Amino acid sequence: MSHQSATLAAATRPADPTKLRALEVLPWVAALTFYFVAPGYEPLATQVFVMILFALSLDLLVGFAGIVTLGHAALFGTGAYAAGLLSVNGITDPIVTAVLATLAAAAVGLVTGALMLRTKGLALLMLSLAACFLLYEVANQATPWTGGDDGLQGVTFSPLFGIFPFDFRGQTAFFYSLGVLFLAFLAMRRLVNSPFGWSLRGIRENDGRMRALGCPIYLRRLTAYVLASAIAGLAGALQAQTTQFVALHVLSFQLSGDILIMLILGGAGGLYGAFIGVPVYMLAQDLLAKQDPANWYLWQGAMLLAITFFAPGGLTALAQQALSAIKGKLRR
Repeated sequence: MSHQSATLAAATRPADPTKLRALEVLPWVAALTFYFVAPGYEPLATQVFVMILFALSLDLLVGFAGIVTLGHAALFGTGAYAAGLLSVNGITDPIVTAVLATLAAAAVGLVTGALMLRTKGLALLMLSLAACFLLYEVANQATPWTGGDDGLQGVTFSPLFGIFPFDFRGQTAFFYSLGVLFLAFLAMRRLVNSPFGWSLRGIRENDGRMRALGCPIYLRRLTAYVLASAIAGLAGALQAQTTQFVALHVLSFQLSGDILIMLILGGAGGLYGAFIGVPVYMLAQDLLAKQDPANWYLWQGAMLLAITFFAPGGLTALAQQALSAIKGKLRR
């Protein structure tokens, strides 16, 4: 092959989907910039990172596998309570508790998913909701272990790597949660661009055709559910570690609804909607709740209606359209 032909082949070869593109660096640059320009807001940023990780886990189900659930907080709460209970029983290393909490959430996801994923549609929604309510009530009634409605208190964790304590300013929590989010994002990005990830897309679009091709539909969906459960449990563990408290709210239906709204707001099915939807939602919630606390849910509904009618693909799709329009004008 001549040098000219080799150059042409390299230019026309499709980009490697596993390599980070320039725009994908922006969220991480923005996070580090925020640390320097907004000192004192590290705890707020940490909560945003935790919720982004939680939304990413839901995106694997809703956006890629087509599994819509209303009880995803059950897995988040499992991770949070697992990390908290390990802490009050003497296991305080952040890495160890995060790993064990992730495994606990994956185990719960395996059991609940094995039952729920045999159904579809409304039955699946109701079963996921029932699982969330069941775990919520178990935690509420198990007061000697979970603290019930008062929450699990006395949760403390040893310094990260034995060096960096979880201080009052939240600097350790900020970089710890950002680092975990970055590693989880890289892993999920590789996963959804793998043959397994593409098979999930095929199942979402036409499971009948995928079954005819010999794809094990149920096993693939269950695997996706367990992986999403593990990531949600990891987010829950981060929540417990960075706040050093576990409230009953981590198992609530409200949290399940909130994280679904955040994902829809940003846009499901691309991994990037979580990075837009979560901060926009949390910022809007904070501002609107201060300005009009009595009617916050009214504004929330109006925001959802606006996204549904004017940007059905979420804010991510809207941003992509704007970028495409700008590029088109620049080429002219």
